[in-house]
Order: sequence, then structure tokens, then C-alpha cells
Amino acid sequence: MTLKDPIKFKNAVSQYKYALFDYSNLIFFVKTGISALVLFFLTYFSFSWTMESVIHQRKEVLVPDVLGRSVMTALQLLSENDLAGKIEGFEFNDSVPIGTVLRQNPEAGITVREGKIVKIVFSQGGESVFVPNLVGLPLRNAELMIRQRQLLLGEVSESYSLKAGKGAVLFQDPKPETSVAKNTLVQVVVSAGKPPEGIILMPDFRQKKADEVRRWSSESGFKAEEKEDESSMFSYGTVIEQTPPPDSVISADTMITVTVSAREESGSSTEGDYRVHYEVSQSGSQKNIRIVAVFQSGQKEIFNGIRDSGSKIDFTIPYGSAEKIRIFVNGILVEERPVK
Repeated sequence: MTLKDPIKFKNAVSQYKYALFDYSNLIFFVKTGISALVLFFLTYFSFSWTMESVIHQRKEVLVPDVLGRSVMTALQLLSENDLAGKIEGFEFNDSVPIGTVLRQNPEAGITVREGKIVKIVFSQGGESVFVPNLVGLPLRNAELMIRQRQLLLGEVSESYSLKAGKGAVLFQDPKPETSVAKNTLVQVVVSAGKPPEGIILMPDFRQKKADEVRRWSSESGFKAEEKEDESSMFSYGTVIEQTPPPDSVISADTMITVTVSAREESGSSTEGDYRVHYEVSQSGSQKNIRIVAVFQSGQKEIFNGIRDSGSKIDFTIPYGSAEKIRIFVNGILVEERPVK
């Protein structure tokens, strides 16, 4: 290429200018990148140095022991030592009371800076289960049910009974449907059968008419005091409660009291009453029958007793006294009926 060729010369000059422009741009971007990188590292190290200075300016403190403390006490102890607390969770533990600190991190006695967060796990106590209804069951079946609920059979004692067959559970402690911790001991009283000569047991007059109490009192010579309850849901003259309870050993000095319904009758007919009728299954041995009245504000037990296979339960309650009734056999809900 020579100066005599102006077109080629012009093209060469243009290419050279473009090359210089690209090179200049490259140098600019490289310088910009290096500057940004230097600025980033300066900012990072400046921030780190500042934070390090702030942290090291905080005093060192010992982590207090908050194990076994309540929520408020634990947080107060941490606050007094200029530490923060954070609830990490809840765990079941039989040996640590519910609502108290089960575990902490860092542990007590460790040196930390002020403002350190101490993570806390609280105890939910022992895992709870419901006690089954054992009344009416043979002891062997009752023990099996206790084990299925992860409970333990406690003391087994005997008591005579007019109704329950020998070996059937009469009473239990804790009561049915009570919430308790796993491995709780359940004490039971089982029937020793009918009493021998000379031992007199209190009959079960609940849901029977007061006339039966008076007849028994006249024949046996035991005096029974009657109390009235006008607010009862049962028909007039029905025994609601009694003292002492059924199958209790009584003597001439025993104070016997029965509470009888004094609810006013709606008339000669029973159109204002709902009839509760239940026939116990013919199969198997004696059964514990429990009937509960359910209403808006809660529920109330209206019948609870051991009955023979094939026996019948009959009584009335006024309409409007309950929305429905539930019938339990040996603690199992078998039927629910609307009261209408």
C-alpha cells in the first residue's frame, strides 16, 4: 500500500482507529473492574474490622443455669446477664416438670459475649394418655386394656358385691377418661362375689323409684333419709344419688341418704318425657353400662352401673333437658341418640 492509493490508505487509517478504540475500551473496563474489586475488599475489611471491634468491646459473661426454670424465670436470668433467649422447641420428658427448661445451648458456665442468644428447649412433661373404663371387665381383660394404653396395673383389692360376678372390676383409680402420664399406676377393686352370712351391702337404688328404698328400709330395718331435688331431669320419685354408694358394707350405725327427684310432672301422661331404653346384649358376661346426656353447655352422666347380659334399662328424662344421649358399654361408645 502507498500514498498513491488513497482509498486503501483511508481504509487502513479507519481500521487503525477502530483498533485503538477497542483497546481503549478494554483498558477502561479493566481499570473499572480493578477499582470495583479494590473498593469491595476495602468495604468488606472495613465492615469486618468495625464488627470485630464492636463485638470485642462487649463484655464477657457466664451463661447462667436456667435448667428446670419456668419461662419467665429463665428469660429474666438471661436478661440480667445481658443475654437473649430463643425457644427452640418442646419435648416430652417424665422427669422434668411441664413448662420448665429441659435443655439449653450454650450450657451453663460457658463464657460468651453480651448479646449472645441462648437456645432453650422446654419440657412438656410426661406424655399423656386417657385412662380406659375398666368397670365391669374381668381382671384379665382390664389388665390387657391397661397395658394397651401404656399404663401399669397397681394394687388389686377385693370387695363383695351384690351385682358383679367374682373377678369383675368394681372401682378404679384414676377414674375413666382421666388424662394421666404414661406408666401411671391404675388401682382396681374387683368383686369377691356375694357376701357371706353376716355382711350386709348397700343395694343400688339409682334410677329406681323411692318406693323401693322405703320397702327395703322397712324390711331390713335400716333407716334411709330422703332429700329432694326439684331441678332434676328425672321423673318425680326417681332416686338420683345415694350415700353410701352401692356394694358398700353397712351396719346399724350407717347413715343412709338418698336424693330423690322432685321435678313437677307435666300431667298424667308422659308426653313431656323422653324414654331411655336399652337392652344389654345377651352374649358375654356382665357389662358396665354408662349413659351420658349431652347438651350445649356440656354433658352429665345419668346412668352408670353393672348389668347382667340380657337385662334392660328403662327410665325417662324430660324433652329439652338434653340434645342427645350417648350409651357406652365397657367404656366403648356403642350408640348415640337424639332426644326428640
